[in-house]
Amino acid sequence: MSRLLAADTMPIRSEGDIVGVRQLVREHGAAAELSLVEQTKLVTAASELARNTLLHGGGGEVEVRSTEEDKLRTIVLRFADSGPGIEDLELALTDGYTTAGGLGLGLGGTRRLASEFEIDSKPGEGTVVTVCFHTRVRR
Repeated sequence: MSRLLAADTMPIRSEGDIVGVRQLVREHGAAAELSLVEQTKLVTAASELARNTLLHGGGGEVEVRSTEEDKLRTIVLRFADSGPGIEDLELALTDGYTTAGGLGLGLGGTRRLASEFEIDSKPGEGTVVTVCFHTRVRR
């Protein structure tokens, strides 16, 4: 059974909140003793998902949880919004697909950075994206 090490929830309503999400996630990564490379992946994914939550979902919140089980630490990021949802998830996960004029690497890139990636979106109801990052306890 996993042991909860820390849990935080933060609203995402403005560009400033995206900076706050990055700081919060970096703190969880450092406390979980992720390597600098792992922390960079974690913060990059969090930044992308927070931006999507704000720009495409109209705002929402992130829940950050750190757990440990059998010498495996996991940081779970759960981003939720009540926006318009994603019509075609397969297309949205395709590299190069964009609705905001960017490079179109957001969701697909985030999926590649994370140890686990799950997305649930219903048109007209919103989107929930959950990503997990795992690291072995170094003792």
